[in-house]
Amino acid sequence: MISLTDKTALIIIDVQDGLDDPRLGQRNNPDAERNMARLLAHWRTTGRPIYHVQHMSTNPTSTLRPNQPGNAIKRIVAPQDDEPVIQKMVSNAFVGTDLEKRLREERIQSVVIVGLTTEHCVSTTARMAGDLGFTTVVVADATACHDHSGYDGLHYPAETVHAIALVSLQNEFATIRKTDQLLNQE
Repeated sequence: MISLTDKTALIIIDVQDGLDDPRLGQRNNPDAERNMARLLAHWRTTGRPIYHVQHMSTNPTSTLRPNQPGNAIKRIVAPQDDEPVIQKMVSNAFVGTDLEKRLREERIQSVVIVGLTTEHCVSTTARMAGDLGFTTVVVADATACHDHSGYDGLHYPAETVHAIALVSLQNEFATIRKTDQLLNQE
């Protein structure tokens, strides 16, 4: 079991209104945001570091473009006070941002990653965090994704995409836990 310390940062990735767009298809884990909010409240209570990540898409058809309603961080996990917001333009929250620098300056040793979507920005960021030497946890029930169609034309339900994304991270890049496992270990 990972030990949560005052050097364990919570990274909340791309929990933005635009990811509720029905054009994205069915989504799994309808309680993901509620679980993110539970973790966020716990981090705030314990005074641990929190980083919000916001995708600033350059794609003209993206719901996450700056100055569009979909770009807003969802109210349920909105930053408060001086909680930093790291804005990124690619999937990986470390690329083109100062996230690593901030973590190193605060002597962060481990990160707990939650957000949207499991197979894209959560996975990419978790892989990089692990490669950079951070003890990394991805919270399965505080992440979610949408259905996908494969290169082969097959339909892949969101729950399958989610499960495969998590299993591909497990033991190599991150430890996978559920919200209650983290909250109950303290």
